[in-house]
Amino acid sequence: MTGDGPAGAPAAPPRVPEVHVLTPGDHFSPRTGSAIPTVVDGLCAALPPGTDPRPRVVVADGTYPDRYASADAVGYAPAGARPADRYLDALAGRLGRPRPGVRRTLRPTLGQQDAWEPSVVLAHNAPQLVPLVHEKHAAVLYAHNLLLRTYSPREADRVLGRAAAIVCVSGALADQTAAHLPARLRDRLRVVPNGVDTTRFTPRATPARGERLRVLFVGRMIPDKGADVVLDAVARLGRDDLELTLVGSQNFDAAAVPSPYERELRAKAAALGDRVRLLPFTPRAEVAAVYREADVVVVPSRWAEPFALTVMEGMASGVPVVASAIGGIPEVAGDAGVLVRPGDPDELAAALAALADDEALRRRIGTRCRSWARAHDWAWSRGRLDAVLAEVGVSPTPVG
Repeated sequence: MTGDGPAGAPAAPPRVPEVHVLTPGDHFSPRTGSAIPTVVDGLCAALPPGTDPRPRVVVADGTYPDRYASADAVGYAPAGARPADRYLDALAGRLGRPRPGVRRTLRPTLGQQDAWEPSVVLAHNAPQLVPLVHEKHAAVLYAHNLLLRTYSPREADRVLGRAAAIVCVSGALADQTAAHLPARLRDRLRVVPNGVDTTRFTPRATPARGERLRVLFVGRMIPDKGADVVLDAVARLGRDDLELTLVGSQNFDAAAVPSPYERELRAKAAALGDRVRLLPFTPRAEVAAVYREADVVVVPSRWAEPFALTVMEGMASGVPVVASAIGGIPEVAGDAGVLVRPGDPDELAAALAALADDEALRRRIGTRCRSWARAHDWAWSRGRLDAVLAEVGVSPTPVG
């Protein structure tokens, strides 16, 4: 496109084409609760209307067909994992050689790259994809988790040597990643926190609570996420004016057979009667309505989460978020959320009791949380990413 912009201003130069590569088998669909597709959709949707070229997302054939509309999907025939791959890769890593199994599964994602115009290729959670990217493209590793735990600095140097940047979703994750990098690559680390959709996740029309304080947990039903901790906190309180809703399944499948941990949670919940309700995994298209009915959102993770999207979603919904002070969660909550020790039901119970007893306090914290979320939405996150890409010479037009 050529010509002048509004009021005679020169038109912005075209954006460098952007290709997001999802991990094989992941879905680019609102039907999944997986964090990485949510992040990719948020970043792509935050681009200005009419952005040219539109971002592309590489996603395996056979994944959910109802895909996000924020990007153009690029399909490919996946290469199935083989049982021996895990062991071969572990051995290759110890010997300082390329990991053949993961590269075999990743190579089909780039099957069309020779036909792409020079692009920035964002490898989500896939360090072994970086050396497979054609030299005419710029490769960026986008880390949502600690990916280099089994890498020596020497192997990390060889695999990520041509990465234009190593993007981490929190400062806590960047610090962990730095410990596995050679000194010469540490200056390529950049932090781009995730955002939140403040038009989807919104406060309910009437902020006042009902007779019971409605506490909400949304997440996978695994010990790392700490659903049992909030159940224990509610049991310790023994209050009839408080109810808990737990939403989630072991994986992102509402029809899956309950795991032993889930059966244990159900037994604990049954002992608390009608004060606890358990709901299976809920698709992202519907989960915002669940948040809107809550008075408090609890994120009681034991795991040092690099970035907890549920914290931002609860805050955007205009209610207090009580979350574990671990990993990247304190960065996500900022000075708006309420932080408690991970794995401590007594401290969590005390925080819930304070919010149940002081409605003015609950509303003040909820308002503060909503303001924090609005200042850290996907447009803010997109701006951070574009600033990084511009800094490393990849994108000529950061989004303001």
